[in-house]
Amino acid sequence: MTDIEQLMDKLCRAGVTVILKADDDRMREGGKPWTLVMSGPGLGGQGFIRAEAASLDDCLEQGLERLRAECDGFEWLAEIQR
Repeated sequence: MTDIEQLMDKLCRAGVTVILKADDDRMREGGKPWTLVMSGPGLGGQGFIRAEAASLDDCLEQGLERLRAECDGFEWLAEIQR
């Protein structure tokens, strides 16, 4: 199982639905092609978390940092973040 697969598995088991997208139009235009959207009961009343970035690593880092800061029960994310 890859690292990203393990991460997505842990998030899913914690009640978080994760959508990760790479947009070819935004990539060609030199924009931020990566989008991460998280939702679900694991976020409590937060609703959803969205992050956009130029790289996959930056996108994941932004989204996961918000998840850890804004929602309870995700302290374990600090172990996998830089």
